[in-house]
Parts: sequence; structure tokens; C-alpha cells
Amino acid sequence: MKIVSYNVNGIRAALKKGFKEWLEKEQFDLVCVQETKAHPDQVDTTIFEELGYHHCWHSAEKKGYSGVATFSRKQPDQVITGCGMEKYDREGRILRTDYGDWTLLNCYFPSGTSGELRQAFKMEFLADFHEWIKVLRQERPKLIIVGDYNIAHQEIDIHDPVRNKNNSGFLPEERAWMTQWFASDFTDSFRYLEPETVQYSWWTYRANARANNKGWRIDYQSVSNNMRDHLQAARQLTDVVHSDHCPVLLEIDL
Repeated sequence: MKIVSYNVNGIRAALKKGFKEWLEKEQFDLVCVQETKAHPDQVDTTIFEELGYHHCWHSAEKKGYSGVATFSRKQPDQVITGCGMEKYDREGRILRTDYGDWTLLNCYFPSGTSGELRQAFKMEFLADFHEWIKVLRQERPKLIIVGDYNIAHQEIDIHDPVRNKNNSGFLPEERAWMTQWFASDFTDSFRYLEPETVQYSWWTYRANARANNKGWRIDYQSVSNNMRDHLQAARQLTDVVHSDHCPVLLEIDL
């Protein structure tokens, strides 16, 4: 099974840049999109239906902001939008789909780059999300949690760790959360399969960063450890350009 996760930085903009044609060519089993910046009634969803995908959305209350959508060839057994915490759910950050005995979570973690208030909100989200996952795992122990985590975990995951040590997305407390996360019975699929490979998933639009590969790896595919032995491949599709992010691909035998 091929699962791709992609922060498209606006799905309507991505469609204008060839997103549909790329999906048609690749034929992924599951496509998890973050930062849709759209409600489904603002998008021609027949595009995805004609490609053979069932689709579900969790959009932010605020128009043109945040939002996630999941496209799957197999119809989910159950779709649940949000995590039951209003301050996060109004921003359209979590979309759950169940398939048999395993669950996929498509997530868009908050960014803290706009200032102290949003950084505090991000840290609250991280703490609350982890506690929510502990409860969910009692019901659904097989979890795949993909999306834009907005954190580069280790120095290998960022082009300039020294200069970025005080920047949101690479702060010590954020990195400590990631370390705790991956110590709590979850595996970073890419780093598990590619322990020394340097690949990034996001580049600022400034200073020709992408052409110079001055990026960050902030998009992840966490799998619960009871699914780790089924991992086959994980990588960043760095040559695909519809956004300031690139898609991240997970191949897993389910």
C-alpha cells in the first residue's frame, strides 16, 4: 500500500499547478493532504471521484485557512473529524479514517512562527494531542499518523541546525516532544528505514532555498510499533513541486 502525505499550501492552487495530473499518474492508495485552505464546496470534488478516490474533509471555520482532506481508493469503515477539542477542531487539523483493524490519522500540527501566542498554542496542542492518542490507542492500537508536524526533530533533519536553534520548528522543547513521541511506542518510518539519509520536505520561498536544498524535514509518517515490521519504504518526493512542501511517501504491507 502506498500512502502519500502532502502539505499542498492550498489545494486550489495545487490543482492549477498539475496536482490532478500527478495523482492520475502515480495512482496512490491513500492521499492525505494538509493545508487545503478550502471547504469541499469550493473545490470540484468530481476531479478526485473520477480518479477513483473516496474523499473526506475537515476544514477550518475560517475560510482560506488550514484544513485537511483524505482521498482513499478503499472506502473507510468510519470517518471522524477532529479530536473533540474545539479550539483545535475549529482549525481543521485532524481527520481520522478507519480501515479494518487499523486507523489513519491525517494531521496538520499548528505553526508557531507568527509569534508567542501561536507558539504557546502549538505547545498546548502537542501536549493535548499526545494525551488524546494515548486514549485512542486503547480502542485502535494500530495507528498510522501522517502529516505536517511543523517540527524538525534532529540536526540531520534541518539544513542549518545552529542558526535555527532558536526558531519555531526547531526549538529544544519541540524537539524534546518529538523524542518523547517516538519513545512512546511510535516509529519515525523514514528515519527507521533511512537512518543516515538527508532529505527535506519543506523549503522557505525566500533566498532560492529549494534550489539550494536549504530545507527542513517537518512532514512525518509515524506508525505504531506493532506495525513497524510491515514498513517497506519511506521517502520525500523532492522532485514534485506544487507547494513549498514536497509529498512524503510511505509504502507498507497491510
